[in-house]
Amino acid sequence: MSYRTNPDRILENIDRARSRDMERALSLNDRQARGREMDTTIPESDATTPERMRRLFALVDSGYRKAAHSAAITPLAARFRAIGDISHHMARGDVSVSIQYLDHERHDDVGVVPFEISPRHLEEAKKETRTSRPDVNAVKVLRLRLRDGVLAAYKKIDPRLRDALKNRADIGHVAAEVTLDLRPAIPMP
Repeated sequence: MSYRTNPDRILENIDRARSRDMERALSLNDRQARGREMDTTIPESDATTPERMRRLFALVDSGYRKAAHSAAITPLAARFRAIGDISHHMARGDVSVSIQYLDHERHDDVGVVPFEISPRHLEEAKKETRTSRPDVNAVKVLRLRLRDGVLAAYKKIDPRLRDALKNRADIGHVAAEVTLDLRPAIPMP
C-alpha cells in the first residue's frame, strides 16, 4: 500500500490535526488569569450609597485576590522566560473589571485598562526579589500590574456604578469578575 492509500496513516494525520486544533484552542485560554466573586446577600432596604458601594468594591477586591493567587498566573509568568532573556521584547495585556447585575436587566459595567511589561520591569523585580528566576520575577510584576489595573478600571466604572445604585440594580445578586489577559510578546520598536 502506498502512503496515500494507507488508512492507518490517514487516520494518524487526522488525529494529529485534531490534537493541534485542540492545543490551539487551549492556548487561547491559558493567556488569562481570572477571579470571579458573587454576592448573594441582598443589602438592607435602608442601606446608604456608601455602604452599597463598599459591597461592590469588596466584590472587586475578592475577585482581584482570586485572580492574583490563582493557579493560572503561573503559566502566564512562565511565558516571561523568553521575554526576560531577549532584551528587545515586551509584553502587553489588559486588566478588566466587570460588575454583573444578575437580578436586574441592566447591562454589565466593564472597565478595561491596558498595560505593558518590558525587560526593565523584570530587572526591577529582580532587585526586589533577589532571585534571577524569570518566572518568579514575572509573577511579582504581573501581580503589580493586576493591582494597578484593577484600581484604574474601578475608577473608570465608578460613575456607572453610582448610576446603577440610583437605579437600584445592585439590589439582588451581584457578581464581579477580574481578568488579566496577556497578549503574545512583540518586538519593541
